[in-house]
Amino acid sequence: MYTLPKIERFNQNVLSKYNIYNSVFITLPFDSIDNTGVMLPLFTDVCETGFKKQETPKEIMEFFSKKYLHNTNEKEQIDLMFRFIQYIERQIVLFDAVEDAAFPVVNNMEGRGSLRDIKEKSDAKGRQDELVEFLKDFNVRTVLTAHPTQFYPGAVLGIINDLTKAIRENDLLRIKQLLAQLGKTPFIKNEKPNPFDEAVSLIWYLENVFYPTSSDMIHYLQKNVFEGETVNNPIIKLGFWPGGDRDGNPFVTTEITLKVADRLRTSILKCYYMEVRRLKRKLTFFNVDVLIAELESKLYRSVFYSQGEIFITLDELKSQLNKIKNIVVEQHESLYLDELESLIINVNLFGFYFATLDIRQNSRIHDAVFRDIFDFYQKNDPSVFPENYYELSESEKFDVLSNAKGDLNSGNFEDEMTRSTIESIQAIKVIQAKNGEEGANRYIISNNESALNVMETLAMIRLTDWEEPTVDVIPLFESVDDLLDAHNIMEKLYTNPMYASHLKNRGNIQTIMLGFSDGTKDGGYLMANWSIYQAKEALTTISRKYNVEVIFFDGRGGPPARGGGKTHKFYASLGPNIENKEIQITVQGQTISSNFGTLDSCRHNLENLLSAGVTNQVFNKGKNILSPEDKEVMGQVSELGYEKYLSFKNHPKFIPYLEKMSTLKYYAKTNIGSRPSKRNKSASLDFKDLRAIPFVGSWSQLKQNVPGFYGVGAALKHYEEAGEWNKVQALYDNSMFFRTLLENSMMSLAKSFFPLTAYMKKDPEFGEFWQNIYDEFLDTKRLLLKIAGHAELMENYPDGKASIEIRERIVLPLLTIQQYALLRINELNKADKPDEALIKVYEKIVMRSLFGNTNASRNSA
Repeated sequence: MYTLPKIERFNQNVLSKYNIYNSVFITLPFDSIDNTGVMLPLFTDVCETGFKKQETPKEIMEFFSKKYLHNTNEKEQIDLMFRFIQYIERQIVLFDAVEDAAFPVVNNMEGRGSLRDIKEKSDAKGRQDELVEFLKDFNVRTVLTAHPTQFYPGAVLGIINDLTKAIRENDLLRIKQLLAQLGKTPFIKNEKPNPFDEAVSLIWYLENVFYPTSSDMIHYLQKNVFEGETVNNPIIKLGFWPGGDRDGNPFVTTEITLKVADRLRTSILKCYYMEVRRLKRKLTFFNVDVLIAELESKLYRSVFYSQGEIFITLDELKSQLNKIKNIVVEQHESLYLDELESLIINVNLFGFYFATLDIRQNSRIHDAVFRDIFDFYQKNDPSVFPENYYELSESEKFDVLSNAKGDLNSGNFEDEMTRSTIESIQAIKVIQAKNGEEGANRYIISNNESALNVMETLAMIRLTDWEEPTVDVIPLFESVDDLLDAHNIMEKLYTNPMYASHLKNRGNIQTIMLGFSDGTKDGGYLMANWSIYQAKEALTTISRKYNVEVIFFDGRGGPPARGGGKTHKFYASLGPNIENKEIQITVQGQTISSNFGTLDSCRHNLENLLSAGVTNQVFNKGKNILSPEDKEVMGQVSELGYEKYLSFKNHPKFIPYLEKMSTLKYYAKTNIGSRPSKRNKSASLDFKDLRAIPFVGSWSQLKQNVPGFYGVGAALKHYEEAGEWNKVQALYDNSMFFRTLLENSMMSLAKSFFPLTAYMKKDPEFGEFWQNIYDEFLDTKRLLLKIAGHAELMENYPDGKASIEIRERIVLPLLTIQQYALLRINELNKADKPDEALIKVYEKIVMRSLFGNTNASRNSA
């Protein structure tokens, strides 16, 4: 049967269904929002027409009020704006559910990038043995983070889940009920969640999505690639940050860390219990029924009756399951063997820990903590550190740190940060004792700037009476300068006897984290990505030199500016000069729900990541190598983009523009995440302390998306004006890395809408600055279309382009309302006696619209 093109499948299964169900939603009779469903389409049309006429958000609102809201006062206008916001928030949920329901139809689940595709390609190319060997040693690790970019409360996420199912089944009565429920369900959390609340929310995805998807994938590989043999390599690993990520989050306490680890253990045991329960109804055979009932009883008590007590060990669970398997195979014709093997696979994958809880802290905090520890030993045991420690050279400090031993007690310190840092190390020991070593065995150092940062952290761990710690110390390199120096830092560590000994105990494996988000904030889009690429090549070379297996952990956010976009294409584009035995990425907020929120999307995206590794190292082995000429052009393009971005970032209006014209300060007021929007508590805005999420998100709310494109146009324009366009064109045509980089930048452009803020060009303070951004946008758009040979942005991803266009149309009224509110706030603040109460109302409008805009974009922050 003929398969329709992807865009036609999208139009039939997403666009058409959304229009049908939205018309149902708009006619539902909700309390206190009479006529809102009728008025909203009119307001949307007024917005579209107004922006085409280059009208300001204020002019659009005034025209709409004059034409459709006869004799209304400002309070009534405000009431209508809030009702519009309520409606649009729910329209976004409806579109999410429709798109999720259509996911397996729009996306070919067995097509390119799927496990089936990998299998068929290996068969066709005679690479079956290579594929098996590769999969014996390759892993994909998705690490769920608590970064606050998901604005839906748990009740709404539940409705999305139910609505997706009802839409997939075309159950109109159920859809109407759920839409009515949606209309009456609050979207706003009254209180900020604490880190444990965030953990519980994300564990839902572990239990309901990652757990079944992971076993299905391994089971497929076991049967079809490994020909029935057990896959001993996990292939899929899960990581977890809520409750362990202390960087800039004062609410992550030791109690929370231990509580989250306990919840992870209980959750995985509950998954096992539910699966054993289902198996008990099937494995009713002689010699098996008793064994399965015994397992059910022990797991039940461990989940529901224990106060942290476990009534079965992991080894006992594995042994019992294998015993049952042997009996089923030998005595009962392998009946229900697939279901049994699915459970065995999950037990082997997730043990008693489910996901590894990473501990993370900032190097600047470590510096202060370490000095506190030094002072303590000077008073109590001067033999640990010499009095002149801080005057020693780096190598001399290494010698001291290599021999430091102690038994630190957090109770001996008055400083809260010192106590909590020591306790976090001790918590790792406790978690490993309960959940197994994989429960918590990674300590990440944010903002790592030197080898000393790593050595002092390892020394702190050893000073807690842990001479041979079963912990990997992971430096996170973020700024452009730190990325360029990373290989030198790691060589100092590899050549240090104590650190080399520690690595040997850890299997000579070193994980290194690289941060896209802060790299982009620091150096712009092109330089951040190129610096990470260069750092990976240099770190691979130095690690291979010292026989260390390096694993790269990429700190990616949702949008292209933070390493998002077509992530799997980046990994497929890496050549043999970059170690790629494991793909490790952070997944957060919107990206968790949009890319991994359903069984279909989770499977599709996990399989694509796995396929990226296979493509790079099996099918394209030895390919995707940048030539010296390519690297020279890539380096110059990045440098040109960097210079343009730096001049922009250093512009005297850069920080004032973000503070006065964007939603930056409103991120701190939202009840979406437990972390503050910046790392320090000062009233003034320090760019270094500003977190990447509010930084990137604020540009997204303005529909300017600066971090995803600024500097790209200037760099390409240099080659055009110099008559050397053929150089960048050849790089685009030949390098999948460069092509993917520019394609993702196109996504940032496609989500931009400058007519929204065009009124700013007349602003006496910021007009020139706005024009600067717009000119770079126009140059980037023109030149990206030229290099790609396209007439429109994202024309090679028609379904993605269509999805963005629909979402942008849904939120256009919301964006207009937000800009109108910001304008009113500025007007009210300029009055002789500002109306503080009215200002607060408009600030609430800004925040409420911020939620919907972010949810609609799915990867805006």
